[in-house]
Amino acid sequence: MSETLLVYLLFVFGIILIVKGGDMFVDAASWIATVSGIPKFIIGATIVSVATTLPELLVSLFASVEGKVDMAVGNAVGSVTANIALILAVSIIFLPCKVDRKNLFVKGGIMIISSALLICLSISGALNFCSGFILLFLFALFIFENIKAAGNDKSKVYIEKKNVLLNVIKFIAGALGIVFGADLLVKKGSVIASMLGVSESIIGVTVIAIGTSLPELVTAVTAIVKKESSLSVGNILGANIIDLTLILPLCSLVYGGSLPVNKNSLLIDMPVCLVVSLIAVIPALLSGKFKRTTGLVLIVIYIIYIGVICL
Repeated sequence: MSETLLVYLLFVFGIILIVKGGDMFVDAASWIATVSGIPKFIIGATIVSVATTLPELLVSLFASVEGKVDMAVGNAVGSVTANIALILAVSIIFLPCKVDRKNLFVKGGIMIISSALLICLSISGALNFCSGFILLFLFALFIFENIKAAGNDKSKVYIEKKNVLLNVIKFIAGALGIVFGADLLVKKGSVIASMLGVSESIIGVTVIAIGTSLPELVTAVTAIVKKESSLSVGNILGANIIDLTLILPLCSLVYGGSLPVNKNSLLIDMPVCLVVSLIAVIPALLSGKFKRTTGLVLIVIYIIYIGVICL
């Protein structure tokens, strides 16, 4: 078997892993939400988000260790933009949904503040230890808010013990399928792009950022099919908060306490991230639902953004 054919086969295998893993993962997460009485929005914003953010975390950390700081920062920020302007947009275009304004206000607010704060903290051209600590504080606030919200829910549901082990296995297996599938897609996708003569900059803003966001995409698509839109929205917002408040501070620590931020990231990537966050959250807070028009606007912005980056 030729090396080229093996690359394409592994790429396809990665797709199979994340599609099947996403199906199992959403099933198990929905079951957890049902039997625990915890709102699916909360489950999506915590447990699901942490698992589906692992590709971004691992890619950025490995990039930092290898000294590829532009890739580390671009992956984290670019993934947030892709999550909102591509994945959330697709989700609400196909399945517009009502939102819990209280939950959206808190989580959407933390996401917007994190995006704006990241620009302010990076304006010197680097994200230092103190800046990272501020972002980690927001991450801690996000976790605390979710634990508090879960604790305030007093509903109780009878649990059939025979289903517990099955759903735990499905949850773990689904998460592993998503993570390893995304890893295969990113690595083999990069090789395929190189073989096709695509530049490294284009690979970075497309294959890496979008590739590490594939778990969120698969979870969103699977949630749409299963009509679990709240789980999808919660997952995307939670994943974005983790990307902005946990991944970059950890990368800063790994790199040596000060993570350089280039001008393109500061002047283009981060502002676009903030703009799409505002467009996604503010109208939904005012109307109480995510509308198709918002999704269409986000898609257009993302296409323009990719076009500008690739020029």
